[in-house]
Amino acid sequence: MHLQVDTIPKAINNVFQNKEPWQIAAMTSTATLATVWLWTFVCQDESLLERGKKQLFRLARYIPSIRDRINTELVNVNESFEKDVLRRLKEASFIVQLPKSGLKNEKILNLVKQYIHLGDYNWEGGRVSGAVYRTNNELAELMGNVYAVASYTNPLHPDVFPGICKMEAEVVRIACHLFNGDKESCGTMTTGGTESILLACKAYRDYARDVKGIKKPEIVMPVTAHAAFDKAAQYLNIKICSVPVNPNSFTVCIKAMKKSITKNTIMLVGSAPNFPYGTMDNIEAISELGIKYDIPIHVDACLGGFLACFMSDAGYPLPPFDFRLPGVTSISADTHKYGYAPKGSSIILYRNKKYRHKQYTVTTEWPGGIYGSPTINGSRAGGIIATCWATLMFYGYDEYVQSTKKIIETTRYIEQKLRQMDGIFVFGTPATSVVAIGSNEFHIYRLSEALSDKGWNLNTLQFPCGIHICVTHVHTQPGVADQFLEDVSTELEMIMETRNIPVKGKLAMYGMSQSIPDRSVVGDFTKCFLDSMYYTQANKTHE
Repeated sequence: MHLQVDTIPKAINNVFQNKEPWQIAAMTSTATLATVWLWTFVCQDESLLERGKKQLFRLARYIPSIRDRINTELVNVNESFEKDVLRRLKEASFIVQLPKSGLKNEKILNLVKQYIHLGDYNWEGGRVSGAVYRTNNELAELMGNVYAVASYTNPLHPDVFPGICKMEAEVVRIACHLFNGDKESCGTMTTGGTESILLACKAYRDYARDVKGIKKPEIVMPVTAHAAFDKAAQYLNIKICSVPVNPNSFTVCIKAMKKSITKNTIMLVGSAPNFPYGTMDNIEAISELGIKYDIPIHVDACLGGFLACFMSDAGYPLPPFDFRLPGVTSISADTHKYGYAPKGSSIILYRNKKYRHKQYTVTTEWPGGIYGSPTINGSRAGGIIATCWATLMFYGYDEYVQSTKKIIETTRYIEQKLRQMDGIFVFGTPATSVVAIGSNEFHIYRLSEALSDKGWNLNTLQFPCGIHICVTHVHTQPGVADQFLEDVSTELEMIMETRNIPVKGKLAMYGMSQSIPDRSVVGDFTKCFLDSMYYTQANKTHE
């Protein structure tokens, strides 16, 4: 051992014995910089394999034949999306410049009504999965009146509009009670589930940095967790560690989640339920992991939270998922889904203020004064806060329980009947209102396409292929569930006779996209779709 220790310095001395001092300094600096570069290159968030694949795909785009083919496909996809927009709009004229004189109220209202009812699907009649969670003419009239009163209010100015702040505080406190928080629990309203999730990620990133000194934050979450977490990671420079789900239950694999925890983990995520399959992760087990490793737990209940909190009283108890579990430190839940409030409102709740404080953005050196903002937006729509508050007051606890009972009964009925049909299977066990189906006999997108032709709009899933229906209060109307099941059965019978025919149309492209190894190409297709949402025909104007 002593011989080895002596050998290393001698070897180094031999290398440098005939070198000038400046050469030694240059060689040392070069070696140091090379080592730092190599360490940085190897220790990036993505593996060498993933980075190698992406670089290969980037280089492939420089090959003329590949580049031209991709560009041609993008042009075709873009044209297809734009044609689809025009078809959905039924050749309605576009207004692309301000009218010379303002339109009369009646004309404006008629145009709004015309625009609202463009499209192919009867969402008021329960033909759409999710999207519209309740229709109530009496409530709609009340919402119009409430928004008219509060439309110009803004909680950014609490001294001017203290009543709006009071309503927001009351909505938050009501939600804290519903999710079994104590007097220390707190939160804010947001504009939707994505903002609620993004704010939770921001709060835990800053908490981990300031309290634990974590500079390379990581989120450990199921692959089924909402895409809003990925959006938050992109905005906030956080690494996502995706954990697989169990193959039968389609709930997160707790063992894999435990293995994914590192010294940089800032939060663990569980869904109650998740969007794709409607299954609920084992929040109790995740809570235990959080306590063991001192990591905050966020429960994403954006989709079904305002069903889950009433299910016990409705006769459908769930395993604990809220603040009753000591490891759960935050919950997101959308009031504009099963809270039945108008679109644009959600809740983010925390176990105590130490986490909510990290959500806040505070600027103390601005010449315009000390600036503090609780959420992403500075100015916020007081009218949305007021309509959310009014909706909670309108229905009350008992009506929420009764509505939940109807929705869960309808969901269980649909699930039971679908399980009896040949050729399809149900993913896992639906926890609240989502029933997802797949097939080992034929391409499930064929069923989605066939149901679309009958006026049903369902959600398509990938990895693996599937479709789901999110049952809302609209689907509890008499005959809606039975009509859906009848249409599924009829189309399924025909498909099973020709089960080897491939899927066609837009869904064929969607299915094909899953096999494209270069996901950046799929991303380009998606950008074309998003662009089409803003498409107008400049040559069609309104006088």
